[in-house]
Amino acid sequence: MKRWIIGAVVIALLLVVGGPFVYIHFIEGDPPPKPTIAASPTPTTQPGTTHAPLAGTWKIASGSEVQYRVKETLFGQSATAVGSTNGVTGSMTIVGTKVTAADFTVDMTTVKSDRSQRDGQFQGRIMNTSEFPTATFTLTQPIDLSPVPADGVQKTYPADGKLQLHGTTNDVTINLTASRTGNTIKVQGNPTVTFSDYNIDNPSGGPARVGDSGELAFLLAFAPAAKTAG
Repeated sequence: MKRWIIGAVVIALLLVVGGPFVYIHFIEGDPPPKPTIAASPTPTTQPGTTHAPLAGTWKIASGSEVQYRVKETLFGQSATAVGSTNGVTGSMTIVGTKVTAADFTVDMTTVKSDRSQRDGQFQGRIMNTSEFPTATFTLTQPIDLSPVPADGVQKTYPADGKLQLHGTTNDVTINLTASRTGNTIKVQGNPTVTFSDYNIDNPSGGPARVGDSGELAFLLAFAPAAKTAG
């Protein structure tokens, strides 16, 4: 009888510790990678095509993506929860070699992960997207691009702006890495978001625990805005 009880306890411990290990490492698998300039496809510019001037208005185009990335711990096993969306709109204005205005808006109601239960928590008690359906970033200080790098060369710039998330707006500085290839400008960023700064309840739920912050990883692809006849 004693041996049976000890054996049952050992099995229970294996299930508690080993179950999450098996699920995270063999069933759920690795999280999706962050969107990056290097990993994203760049439209091919046809021979003879004239490049748009750098100065002007640029609109967010297809190929843009925004992710949340949050580290979870389940019975001592760590994983990264990822949700993403392509529902991004916005523009930037360049005068000379300075970005004088820029903004982008994310449709938070379209953010999806690989688990419907996680999505329900995200859309409901965590981000309350029925009340706060969008997140926005607005540039508040010009960005000097000079000296402008050659096509395909990446360069990092600090961007001061206002980040509005969950109905709360804060001043932030985000390091943006940008690169132009032909008529496409790509901008990548990975700022950390502290949940309490935006009145977001800690996403921990059930046995899954998370810290007090997550990462907002994004890749924005810009194309020249179409000119209207006038």
